[in-house]
Amino acid sequence: MAAQIEKIHAEETAPLFYNNEQALRSVVKLAYFSYRDYYLKMEELPSGDGYVDIVYLPKRMSPMPALVVELKWKHSVQGAIAQIKDRRYPTVLSGYGGEILLVGIAYEKGAGMRKHTCVIEKI
Repeated sequence: MAAQIEKIHAEETAPLFYNNEQALRSVVKLAYFSYRDYYLKMEELPSGDGYVDIVYLPKRMSPMPALVVELKWKHSVQGAIAQIKDRRYPTVLSGYGGEILLVGIAYEKGAGMRKHTCVIEKI
């Protein structure tokens, strides 16, 4: 998953805007278009002790799991997952009876390279 995000980020983001969380958000939203028949997308959704970057809630007949997504730039992917848990973001889905995945996506830039990482945890 990280490799695909890295590829789309490089292809679809202008160099002047590459290094920020909003550019990474746009990349994730672009990937969403392939699954819009299966999901409802909500951004900056109030939940727990903060705002979830993106929540993908499966549509009624969709077999897909719900996704709670936290995006990070200049921070670790482990920090993204920790934030989801620490701030209790999954509480927004408390009435949802299906599978929920926590998704942390991080981007780091260093000495001529751009690296994306992703962690997915099932709760």
